[in-house]
Amino acid sequence: MNAQPAKIARDDTIKMDSADPIAHLRDRFELPEGDIYLDGNSLGALPLGVMERLEKAVKKEWGQGLIRSWNDADWYPAPQRAGAAIARLIGADADEVIVCDSISVNLYKLLVGALRMRKDRKIIVSEIGNFPTDVYINAEVADMMGCELRCVMPEDVEQAIDAAGENLALVQLTHIHYKSGRVYDMAGITQRAQNLGALVIWDLAHSAGTYPVQLNECNADFAVGCGYKYLNGGPGAPAFVFVARRHFDEMNQPLRGWHGHAEPFAFTQEYKPHPTIDQMLTGTASQLATLALETALEVFKDVDMNVLRKKNMALGDLFIALVEQELGGMGFELASPKNAEARGSQVSLTHENGYAIMQAVIARGVVGDFRAPDVLRFGFAAPYVRYVDMWDAVAHIREVMDTNEWDRPEFKERRAVT
Repeated sequence: MNAQPAKIARDDTIKMDSADPIAHLRDRFELPEGDIYLDGNSLGALPLGVMERLEKAVKKEWGQGLIRSWNDADWYPAPQRAGAAIARLIGADADEVIVCDSISVNLYKLLVGALRMRKDRKIIVSEIGNFPTDVYINAEVADMMGCELRCVMPEDVEQAIDAAGENLALVQLTHIHYKSGRVYDMAGITQRAQNLGALVIWDLAHSAGTYPVQLNECNADFAVGCGYKYLNGGPGAPAFVFVARRHFDEMNQPLRGWHGHAEPFAFTQEYKPHPTIDQMLTGTASQLATLALETALEVFKDVDMNVLRKKNMALGDLFIALVEQELGGMGFELASPKNAEARGSQVSLTHENGYAIMQAVIARGVVGDFRAPDVLRFGFAAPYVRYVDMWDAVAHIREVMDTNEWDRPEFKERRAVT
């Protein structure tokens, strides 16, 4: 007769925290006392130093230096500096990444630019259930460029690539799925598409800052990513864009702003793209937001992404084990891969009363989020989430279920942001 596995006790998770080689990173963040913050996959926590940097930028550099600060405070190259800091985290060269605009805008630039590079091809492959922004912009660009968008289920992506054959222009996928946390095989899919002569655009919104992405090792073509999730750049922080250096000369992005010009301060009427990653710029950067992101990225200056990844897999495994131990028979289903290698830095559960349950849990200070129709998401930002947080979070969820606390009217009322 097989012995039952020993129950996980809270003390076990405290011991795990004491052995955590990156536990010290938690001290680099401002975290509300008493909260268990499990929503870094939607908005990262505030890193120490960001408030001071913004105060200096506002009071001294803007308030006193005024326009001189573009030069004197070195504002102008902030998008390049922040891009270089992100490049280290995603396996790119420092001069292949730049911070600017939003994922939506950068994805539009890359989609149009990539299709211009493959004018004789007419098929785009993407995914059913991809993040809505990606789907909407894919559909709009496909229509505008006279292409066919083929959105398929995740398990059918490779078959769809093969079926498109030599008419495949590009593949656009999110590396780690925003709802399930499922991880795509970046190297395998990139090679498969490129073997047919196509290009690939990766969305790294749920990868950058939590997963050891290796863009150049995978021979990736293009990528976009988010600055305010695991990179902790603040609400609405600017995004980033990656273009492999081999594509600099051929890239012809459609939003030709003056900052993407080879000589922006020559103020010529004819557009000449900058020969570097700077060609992906459009207008003037949101300077305060860019400086905040640049400062936030200092959290990662000495972090080994492989060590961080090892911890976020362990956090997810622990959370799943505790859900199985404590929440059995309560109607929860696992919506993320159980295999840690196939899962990003989050675990998603489904429940028919998911929205109300999540609101009740948040009211207790366990902060996750909800995605329609029934998904409760819990994100594990390894720099500041602890193993004991997994135990305490599941204990709160169990109490919410045992007492029917979720069934109160205030928790069922839908708010503007879920």
